[in-house]
Amino acid sequence: MPRRQLHMTGAADTPLRAALHALRTELGLPDGFPADVLAEAADAVRHPAVSAHEDATDLPFLTIDPPASMDLDQAMHLERRRHGFRVHYAIADVAAFVRPGGALDAEAHRRVTTLYFPDGRVPLHPESLSEGAASLLPGETRPAVLWEIDLDAEGRTETTRVRRALVRSRDRLDYAGVQRQIDAGTAEEPLALLRDIGTLREEQEIARGGISLDVPEQEIVERDGTYGLDYRAPLPADGWNAQISLLTGMAAARLMKESGTGILRTLPVAPDGAVARLRRSAEALRIDWPHHVPYAQVVRSLDPRRTNHAAFLQDCTTLLRGAGYTVFDNGELPTPAVHAAVADLYTHCTAPLRRLVDRYASELCVAAAADRDPPEWVLSALPVLPGEMADGTRRANTVERECVDLVEAALLKDRVGMVFDAYVVDVKEQEPTTGTVHIDDPAIVARIEGGTAELPLGERLRVRLTQADPGSSKVLFAPA
Repeated sequence: MPRRQLHMTGAADTPLRAALHALRTELGLPDGFPADVLAEAADAVRHPAVSAHEDATDLPFLTIDPPASMDLDQAMHLERRRHGFRVHYAIADVAAFVRPGGALDAEAHRRVTTLYFPDGRVPLHPESLSEGAASLLPGETRPAVLWEIDLDAEGRTETTRVRRALVRSRDRLDYAGVQRQIDAGTAEEPLALLRDIGTLREEQEIARGGISLDVPEQEIVERDGTYGLDYRAPLPADGWNAQISLLTGMAAARLMKESGTGILRTLPVAPDGAVARLRRSAEALRIDWPHHVPYAQVVRSLDPRRTNHAAFLQDCTTLLRGAGYTVFDNGELPTPAVHAAVADLYTHCTAPLRRLVDRYASELCVAAAADRDPPEWVLSALPVLPGEMADGTRRANTVERECVDLVEAALLKDRVGMVFDAYVVDVKEQEPTTGTVHIDDPAIVARIEGGTAELPLGERLRVRLTQADPGSSKVLFAPA
């Protein structure tokens, strides 16, 4: 399920930072790493396990990430072949630094994922690794799990190879800069091919019935010494880059299937009732959805910069609930095995600096590609990984939800009693006077209750802010 990301682009005021610090304490999140973990990380930086890594430093890799990111999991190099394309995708080799059963490993299993706050993060691994020796920073030779995926002229996968290698990124780019270069025609071929390959992969996604949701992100922005919230609509470059990651996750799942052992990211098909409810929302939001047109086709036609389309995209995320991790062995695939939004077998393997399961998926794929059994430390961890990931995902969702609530309350604390224009994007079935509203300015998605009439799902409504106090009361609206 896509996350609403909150990013601070300027210095927020002290009360908000204090509230965010209190939230970390309330949730019992770790403040720093234990001494034995830091000591083991320092030793791993000095002595990484790279004896099995080939030299691939001749490939001019580049990374594409948000401007402030230092934990760079992926680097790519794209090239043409005679009848298609070749994707080189380097994934940070965290296993070169983390000793199975050691203090670093145990701490990663406790944390499970990196947790993101508007003013910082609680990392999965110590910064000496996640933002240093294991990160694919430009100009540095780094150990990686190197994927080499050949595509035909239509973007279909032909062959997949995986090996350990030392790589060196030459350039660090961000999404806006990539988009500008490609649009202006100034991008050199390895980068210019991102549009070509990304577009072909999007067409492949359409053909198999998959769907990517371009949900606008909430972004904290500095305004006249204070701060506000805006929506950021994803750029085409965001989607092209995501397609490379999806391509690799699908290739990894196929390798696991062929080897008979693996861990998949699965999502059941949404029930008919959820789709019917979404159709009602589309009608109210004046989204054109003919009965013969599949849901995925409707979503692809939307413009996240339009208010009613953005509101509907946010509503669409309800169909992506229920994703999880499923282990299989002895060649018997689980039920369901497919990720409904990807519309194919899929796994997480491209973000090992930030997500625990990816380190294990990479090991399974390296072993499968070499036609050998996975390491025992991987096999012994597989049965408990889905539960650990579920707990970590719930914690990450709680952090996201609480951070959104805090920022919105801080933004609106001096505007209680004011009236806003909103869209009703959700209504509780058992309590039709309670639901959720989407406000365009400021960029808010919040609860509404207190009216006497049933809320009009998908329609515009004037709403009054009844409470907003960071740290004590969440944002709440009522019909005006």
